[in-house]
Amino acid sequence: MELNRRTVIAGAAAAGIAATTLGTGTAEAASGGRKPVKELFGTLADGTKVHRWSLANGGTRLKVLSYGGIIQSLEIPDRHGRYANVSLGYDNLAAYVAGTTFFGATIGRYGNRIAKGRFTLDGTTYQLSVNDGVNSLHGGAKGFNTKVWDIEGFTSGSDVGLHLHYTSVDGEMGYPGTLRTKVTFTLNRHGDWTIDYEATTDKPTVVNLTNHTYWNLAGEGNGTIEDHELAIAAGRYTPTDSGLIPTGELATVSGTPFDFRKGKPVGRDIRAGHPQQVQAKGFDHNWVLDKGVTAKPEHIATLRDPRSGRTLKIATDQPGLQFYSGNFLDGTLTGTSGRTYRQGDGLCLETQHFPDSPNHASFPSTVLRPGQVYRTRTVHSFDA
Repeated sequence: MELNRRTVIAGAAAAGIAATTLGTGTAEAASGGRKPVKELFGTLADGTKVHRWSLANGGTRLKVLSYGGIIQSLEIPDRHGRYANVSLGYDNLAAYVAGTTFFGATIGRYGNRIAKGRFTLDGTTYQLSVNDGVNSLHGGAKGFNTKVWDIEGFTSGSDVGLHLHYTSVDGEMGYPGTLRTKVTFTLNRHGDWTIDYEATTDKPTVVNLTNHTYWNLAGEGNGTIEDHELAIAAGRYTPTDSGLIPTGELATVSGTPFDFRKGKPVGRDIRAGHPQQVQAKGFDHNWVLDKGVTAKPEHIATLRDPRSGRTLKIATDQPGLQFYSGNFLDGTLTGTSGRTYRQGDGLCLETQHFPDSPNHASFPSTVLRPGQVYRTRTVHSFDA
């Protein structure tokens, strides 16, 4: 009989099995949250110290850097209780500073792309930092992924987590308004990882916050994700031009490689030769979630590794999901485990508003005004 993750964890707790070192061992006895642990991870060129925070609860182990609000490691057990780090990343600060992959980063002010780094709001046109050809990507050359966040650890009942704070000044990367941002990472007693985003502004602006974790449920550095099974509750997606900017069309997935409604292996149709795939070198598109914008998170995607049994379920209140199949991993990067990452060795599932929304009136709005509070939540649940 195959045991699910919570049964494995409960059994370990009943037997008094102690937690083991990161990366090995059986499921920990984690019926309640432990106080977050802070340690020095490295120092930036200007002398700024970067810390790593460690959390554990409900069988999930999370390591977060103050640099970029980065998920450096996320460990969960397989069907036998054996742990693996299922998020791609590095073992040193210098690699994150030099990197261009956004491994595990908190993304802002604007997740994904804005065409030509330009948008018009209330009659004023703003020119943003351009860092992806002629376009702005993930907030520009010095987006939130490059900032050192103020972090506070907390415990609340059986929950354990971190509050991350960053204030983006008026004009940073070309964006209007001073944006005060708070991101909260929480692990509950079931091991679910929740991200709560909150922001306020003193001038009209646009905002679209997300997280850029690359997943490999077999364990980072353990090969391709093409055999992972993925389901996405979306009947449409947003086709893009050659710069990966949405054309404005909301196209049906029916009869195309973009149809993941019933679930299928990621690699089944990845080389189908659809013009959109050829252009993106795989999947790198926004799926238009059937549920739209919702008051509370709803389940929208499931990812499963058949070999280990590890399963990730994502719920969100956002209207879009960017599925990126790791097309530009090229074997030149060495990950946390000391193994190299090649094309398709990880994938991203970024909950979001649609790319280039400020330039498409028909897309859900990303405008935030003074007096309003930007709030959104995404929940990651794990099983095996």
